Amino acid sequence: MVMFLFLVIALAVVVTAVTLAVVSGGDSGPLPDVPPERLRDSLPPDRPVGRADVERLRFPLVVRGYRMADVDDALGRLGAELAERDARIADLESALAGARAAAAHPHVSMEKPAQEEQQ
Repeated sequence: MVMFLFLVIALAVVVTAVTLAVVSGGDSGPLPDVPPERLRDSLPPDRPVGRADVERLRFPLVVRGYRMADVDDALGRLGAELAERDARIADLESALAGARAAAAHPHVSMEKPAQEEQQ
């Protein structure tokens, strides 16, 4: 019997609290729309991306994972920079190979001809 009275009183307290919450909060209207969370620390636009930039990169969570536009932008930027670095490395390696070939054959000169020799 004591347990039954306890449950009835607890139910009455819960119903009263919910009723007060609905009645007192009904004047404020619906909740305002929250602007979507955006990527805060994007990759730096004014300099090449470094390892610390990639490690610091955090994408905001949305309902089904990450915002696809933010991830696509970051991956596109990283892909472009990697392609640029690969091209730069290939240029430097070919220049190094040319310099080594010139050093191996001393009769080939890497110097520019003097002004009077050109004319």
